[in-house]
Amino acid sequence: MRTLRKTLHIKTYGCQMNVYDSARMAELLAPVGYELAPSAEQADLVILNTCHIREKAAEKVYSELGRLRRAKEAAAADGRRMMIAVAGCVAQAEGAEIQNRAPVVDIVVGPQAYHRLPELIARAARAEGRQLDTAFPAESKFDLLPQQRQNEGPAAFLTVQEGCDKFCTFCVVPYTRGAEASRPAADILAEAERLIAAGAVEITLLGQNVNAYRGRAPVAAPDAGSWGLGRLLRALAELPGLERLRYTTSHPRDVDDELIEAHRDLAPLMPFLHLPVQSGSDVVLEAMNRRHSADDYRRTVDRLRGVRPDLALSSDFIVGFPGERDEDFARTLALVSEVGYAQAYSFKYSARPGTPAAALPRQVPEPVKAERLAVLQQLLDAQQLAFNRQNLGRRLAVLFERQGRLPGQLVGRSPWMQAVHARLPQESLGRIVEVAIVGAGPNSLQGEAEAAGARAVA
Repeated sequence: MRTLRKTLHIKTYGCQMNVYDSARMAELLAPVGYELAPSAEQADLVILNTCHIREKAAEKVYSELGRLRRAKEAAAADGRRMMIAVAGCVAQAEGAEIQNRAPVVDIVVGPQAYHRLPELIARAARAEGRQLDTAFPAESKFDLLPQQRQNEGPAAFLTVQEGCDKFCTFCVVPYTRGAEASRPAADILAEAERLIAAGAVEITLLGQNVNAYRGRAPVAAPDAGSWGLGRLLRALAELPGLERLRYTTSHPRDVDDELIEAHRDLAPLMPFLHLPVQSGSDVVLEAMNRRHSADDYRRTVDRLRGVRPDLALSSDFIVGFPGERDEDFARTLALVSEVGYAQAYSFKYSARPGTPAAALPRQVPEPVKAERLAVLQQLLDAQQLAFNRQNLGRRLAVLFERQGRLPGQLVGRSPWMQAVHARLPQESLGRIVEVAIVGAGPNSLQGEAEAAGARAVA
């Protein structure tokens, strides 16, 4: 029997984990007849895959739902039914409140239950009422998702771990994603092989706390029991056709000897690491329940750079955390100046309902937070520009992933995650090509094929 074709549009907010989840939702719904539509207005099913990390995340979702309500009404006027689903971390945190505030929503599904989407859609379509599933099922969703992955291009994401047990006082992840759980290593290796067969030459391993990975070892492995992230990276590095490996996001407490040795030994493991520190003040770090000191972080960075001198770092910073004094902020600036970052993400603290930090005394006034953020970002921006300018005159191997805005221009990523623009033949798309760096701005590099005598290296 022929499957009735329908259209699907997914709007993704937030982290790379959500990008991965959105792709898996599309793959999950393809066998039941859903094809991707370029806009919500053209879709029979719209999914908002939400993130709860940023400030006013829930309100942004409700604002988008207001716009979708009008699109749903227009579809109904044309005799077409549009269904709306809210997925991800806001769905998990808000639950039934989303349906109370936005009756336009047909389905609310949490990040650990989206493998049940076909069933939830079928129930809603049968007029069984609006559907809500924010459970943490006993079964792994990865066991129930399609094995076949869509072709994501030369760079692909692969989730290996979910959830977090750290309970930082500012963070909602343990409540929206649940406890730490790691996928079996054999499943990850099999998925990586399928991605490579589909054209991926770079894979980024994803996890809320990815270096807390402790997955069951393959049955045939001599080192039975569980593998850490370092051991998993070694196995992945041996896969034919895989040229580059990355992983994100890490916690400083979980950088162990095996992982440091992987950075020393594995050529495919790129010399770039996102290692959030949040603050340079031990007083603030303790209030955040980060479970490491500023000096612990420095020692970890020193060990990593000791085995991989060309390693570049990015990080996350929160300014204006409750109780943060001028001297605490000064310690953050000192740490940034000492460590040096190629990239960084910095934010003013904003309270997340239900998190311990929201109830802490000595909340920092908004003007003070804004002033501190401006000072920190000025320093971080200067470091990023200086790091980019260090590449002038160098030849870099760049994985070109997509078309640029200019005719004949391709855009790729350097080993250190910098965006690189260069005019290259179309056949360079999806390949690693060595180019000369002739320009460096705050956010990207300019490569020149002619000066490099550009050559493909993979």
